[in-house]
Order: sequence, then C-alpha cells, then structure tokens
Amino acid sequence: MRERAAKGWSLGLAALLAPVTLWLGLFFMVPLLFIVVYSFGSSPIYGGITLGFNPGNYLKVFEPTYLEIIVRSFGIAALTTLLCFVLGYPLAYFIVFKGRRWRNALILLVMVPFWTSLLIRAYAWVVILGGNGIANKTLQFLGLTNEPLNLIFTPEAVLMGMTYSYLPFMILPLYAALEKFDVRLKEAGKDLGATRWQTFLRVTFPLSLPGVIAGSILVFIPSAGEFVIPDLLGGSRTLMTGNLIQNQFLQARDWAFGSALSVMLGVLLLGAIMFYIRKVGTDKLEGV
Repeated sequence: MRERAAKGWSLGLAALLAPVTLWLGLFFMVPLLFIVVYSFGSSPIYGGITLGFNPGNYLKVFEPTYLEIIVRSFGIAALTTLLCFVLGYPLAYFIVFKGRRWRNALILLVMVPFWTSLLIRAYAWVVILGGNGIANKTLQFLGLTNEPLNLIFTPEAVLMGMTYSYLPFMILPLYAALEKFDVRLKEAGKDLGATRWQTFLRVTFPLSLPGVIAGSILVFIPSAGEFVIPDLLGGSRTLMTGNLIQNQFLQARDWAFGSALSVMLGVLLLGAIMFYIRKVGTDKLEGV
C-alpha cells in the first residue's frame, strides 16, 4: 500500500514538474547550447554562422579593448550592488522596525517601478540628466553653475540609472530576512549591556545576511549584463559587455564572437557568484 502511494506521489510530482522542465529545456537549455556551438564557429563577412572549431573567438575576448569593457562592466555592477545595499538596507530596516504602520504602503512604493517598462524608466533619467533637464535647471536656479553640466553619457549617469532600477531587488530580500528577525534578541542584547550599534553588528546584521546575499546576487547578475541603461545614459563612452554583445550580433554581424562573449560573461558571472558565496560561507545561505 505504501509503495503504491509513493509511486502515485512520484507520478504526480513528475506531472507537475514536466511543463517547467519542458519550458526550461526548450527556451533556456536549447538556446544556450546553440550559443555554445556558435561560439566555436566563424562568421562570414555578411553575417550568419559557419559551424566548426575556432577557439580564436575566445582568445579574442582577452584582447585589451574587449577586456577593458568586461572589467568596466564588472566594476559598475559591483558599485551598483554596493550602492543598492547602502541605500536599501536602511530602508528595509525602517520598513520592518519603524514603519509598521505604513508597511504595506511602503512596500507598494518599492514595487511601483516594476509596473513600468525599464525602457521608460531609463528614458526618465535622460530627461532628468539632459542638458535642459531637471537636474541642470535646478543647479542653475540655485546659482551653483552658470551653464549646463555634462551629467549624461557618463559612468556616473549609468551608475545612477542602474542603482535606481535594481534597488527594489535589494530591498525586498532584505525586508524578507529582517521580517523574520526576533525582536526579543535585540532586547536581550540591551539587557546584557550592549549598545544599539553593538547589537546591530553582532545580532541584527549577521541574522540578515541571507537577505544581503540574495539581494547582492539579484542585483549583480543583471547589472553585469545590462545594455539598455548604458546605451541610453552612457552612450559610446560607457560601453558595457551587454552593449558589446548586442553590437556583435546586430551591427558587426559577428555571431561567433558575440556567442563567445556571451559564454564568457556567463562563466565569469558564475565564477564570481561562487567565489562570493564561498567567502561568506554556505551556512549563511539558510533562508535565502
């Protein structure tokens, strides 16, 4: 009887997992396999792909011009993650411990940007930072500058746009981690003579590390491959890996090299995330 029940449960689980497995296989694994195969091919002068074995595409990635773009992408992604943490942690802390009365409203405000297209949000920053934008008009009105500043098409503009766009990805995991926090632990620390800062560093922050890890991963991965925001706010001066891959497929028509760049980006991101998780310790991943 037990064997029959276990077999029925296994069949039911398989039936539930079959659509997800089929979806991931057709729309993730198969395209990824094509990208890997294409990365070893070669592209004729008019585009397309000729299959073969050409490891030169991967060697080309390490040329100084392309390596500089990859390093820049990871640097901007790391700074975006850091800024999202610095801005997101205090806000998540306030929502959980100080803003209980307005908790639902504050969480709603955090999620509102998701209701609009990323493209629209990026264009909003173009309007804000442009020569005749709100930022420059405000600076001139306050007498801080006599002429418009070059605020757009800079790494700083890209960093601002990406931080704004990915900040909710940091706040929500932090909120979920802090919400599980037992307030009695803070009270126990206070009773034992610890200051608020000592209690935060030794009790609150360590227990919120699962949210920090989850938020960092959710921000860093899409930031490193971002191409819409750098294209609109950075232009050709702040080219990132996502823009380079897009150019190889659409403008240069070098599908083989574009595929090699895509594979290398995925490998580097996977390596960076594994290194990060290993450093913080797998025991901190409970509850992520």
